[in-house]
Amino acid sequence: MPHYQSRGSIPRKRHVAFRDDQGRLMAEELVSTEGFSSIYSLVYHLYPPTMIAAFEPPTDLSPKIAVENNIAPRSFRGFRLPPADDYLAARTPVLVNDDVCLSLAAPTRGLNDCFYKNASHDELLFIHQGNGTLFTGYGELRFSPGDYVHIPRGVIYQIAFDTPENRLFIIESPSPIAFPKKYLNRYGQLEEHAPFCERDLRTPQNLRTYDQKGNFLIKIKKNHRLWPFVYASHPFDFLGWDGCFYPYVFSIHDFEPITGRIHQPPPVHQNFEARNFVVCSFVPRLFDYHPDAIVVPYNHSNVDSDEVLYYVDGEFMSRKHVERGQITLHPIGIPHGPHPGAVERSFGQKQTQEIAVMVDTFRPLRLTQAALSLEDPDYFRSWLE
Repeated sequence: MPHYQSRGSIPRKRHVAFRDDQGRLMAEELVSTEGFSSIYSLVYHLYPPTMIAAFEPPTDLSPKIAVENNIAPRSFRGFRLPPADDYLAARTPVLVNDDVCLSLAAPTRGLNDCFYKNASHDELLFIHQGNGTLFTGYGELRFSPGDYVHIPRGVIYQIAFDTPENRLFIIESPSPIAFPKKYLNRYGQLEEHAPFCERDLRTPQNLRTYDQKGNFLIKIKKNHRLWPFVYASHPFDFLGWDGCFYPYVFSIHDFEPITGRIHQPPPVHQNFEARNFVVCSFVPRLFDYHPDAIVVPYNHSNVDSDEVLYYVDGEFMSRKHVERGQITLHPIGIPHGPHPGAVERSFGQKQTQEIAVMVDTFRPLRLTQAALSLEDPDYFRSWLE
């Protein structure tokens, strides 16, 4: 889990009267998970966070499902998704089930006239292309290509891009997105064998306290509905906070690959986990060094998981005709493996420069209408000699 952080001004003890320099009593808020049984933070507001002025009926954001039951290998050209002039409108689900929603987005701008909160899902934004800043009450987070921006459910945020051309791969989960338990000791610290450590996490900085009343539009997403709420105070009125619940950034370029004498299985690339799916990071690394090692992945039969690969950069060793932003889906029930000629081409190679994000789900994924509009329909034939 994220380690303890503290920002701004907080009282010495919890749940006691706390006033600012002007003598105003702060409004304490416990932001907790799993009731009161998991990670939490305590936030100190200038105004109560409950000041709802108005709300409107929601907009339905339910993904439009085109293929309910899929068994064929599929490929989608993600960079064919046209840009959109709004961060929320740009988010386009492509592969979904009850455990995860995988979306693409190509926003030309962020959120300037409203705030956003996902009330039912953790979000993991993989920044493929673009630079910018995530603004929250907890502070600011700068991001750039290769960053995973982890935003726990319930965090109100704005996002701003410094660049006009931006590409995101978005993972949403109704269960917490966390670090793999196999990397953690019993105290929650990342162990020595983990391919990253706490030093690699970038936590919120530059906390600014907004002392403003008025009408502040917060678009709240809950269970595929987007609700417009108007609050009477600025949502970033934090005087201070402390705890283990907050957004953070981890760069895929800080993932230290685990290699071996013979080919290592995909779990060595694991970066995050949630209920019924995992997220892995493939990064530049040395190839296997057994004299007879076949360095490309062996053929694999998907008995109980759908495998999704989002290609970021570099020459992918086991596939041909791979492009940036491409997504492949290798579903439960069908084996997959290296394309013809990949094994022979791999002999004598010492390293790979590939970068990719993999999501393995343990329940089948459904395809949306948007996915079909991006599909390469002949991909399933790509293993023919």
